[in-house]
Amino acid sequence: MSANSYFVACVAPAYSEHVFPFAEQRAMDQASQFLEGAKDPHVVLFLTLLLAWFAGVLIHHLGRTVLMRLTVHLPTVHHTLGYIDRSAAYAVPLLLVQAVLRAAPDDLRGVVPLQHLSAVLFILAMTWLLVNAARGVGDAIELRHPIDVADNLAARAIRTQTRVLVRTTMVVILVVGLAAVLMTFPSVRAVGASLLASAGVVGLAIGMAAKPVLGNLIAGIQIALTQPIRIDDVLIIEGEWGRVEEITGSYVVLRIWDRRRMVIPLQWFIEHPFQNWTRNSADLIGSVLWWVDYGLPLAPVQAEVRRLCEEAPQWWDGEVVVVQVVDVSERSMQLRALMTARNSGDAFDLRCHVRAGVIDFIRREYPQYLPRLRADFDAPHAAADASATAMSPPPA
Repeated sequence: MSANSYFVACVAPAYSEHVFPFAEQRAMDQASQFLEGAKDPHVVLFLTLLLAWFAGVLIHHLGRTVLMRLTVHLPTVHHTLGYIDRSAAYAVPLLLVQAVLRAAPDDLRGVVPLQHLSAVLFILAMTWLLVNAARGVGDAIELRHPIDVADNLAARAIRTQTRVLVRTTMVVILVVGLAAVLMTFPSVRAVGASLLASAGVVGLAIGMAAKPVLGNLIAGIQIALTQPIRIDDVLIIEGEWGRVEEITGSYVVLRIWDRRRMVIPLQWFIEHPFQNWTRNSADLIGSVLWWVDYGLPLAPVQAEVRRLCEEAPQWWDGEVVVVQVVDVSERSMQLRALMTARNSGDAFDLRCHVRAGVIDFIRREYPQYLPRLRADFDAPHAAADASATAMSPPPA
């Protein structure tokens, strides 16, 4: 008889008779102990919290799936749901955990610290969710209004308002969330009550200390509503030409033409004048000046300026091109050419192109009419005048 046959015939029945009843009894004892332990309120609370957490995870998963499908044709809501997905994965289970802990008896050992901890975590999760919601709404609005188009005036206005208001909202949410977390501590509430008792002096001190911050915050709201500047506007500030690259809750970043960055506080725009070349439209009139001799004919210069503009359609918009005499002196006259371009960058390039082209045209075709200093001497009359002066007697 083989070993396997011997085990099946002899050993297995004995093993089943003596070992299996022992294992079965042990399992029943463990189950009985678990059920007896479940009568302990701490075990019941732990199991309830565990069940509440998994229920929250399930609710979040199902709710996300349903809402994402229902909001396919609502781009802003759909985009915002994608932003709050991660924070909602913590906020929903923490909400159920908070409800379970609030229902637990306060005299249960250790439940009060758990209630406090869950409240703090829930406030932080909700703060995170609201911040992401604000960011998601702002990002969705910006995606619906791109600025990389020819006529982007309305898009830049909407984007500027969105960015400033969203960042201001995020700051308010963070401040309120931090204050709510701190107010859950009894010691902080006591300090807050004592501060309220002396709110006049403390408010004055805080107002003086936070004047720059509050000033920039109010200036940001004012800029968002009145819009003296917008994203991608062309500004001249303290002699620097640049585009508005970013508007934050406290400052504006101006991208200078040579890739430098100028950082200006928001309040500066409320208190100081500045030039905005794209306030109502992006198209501009560029001007070029030359000093030339009076003898230069104007018709060839006008024809050359038009030809130079027509050969640069990437810069000239085809609307205006004119040459004028704008100033005169005792030796020369000043010509000014005006031409329009679609934006400030094109206007600058077109001005440089026309300026160099006209100088080359005059030097090549009419070099005698370049500005020069004239001196006209009449030699015989000058010598006679000098001799007469020398021979005349001195005055008495």
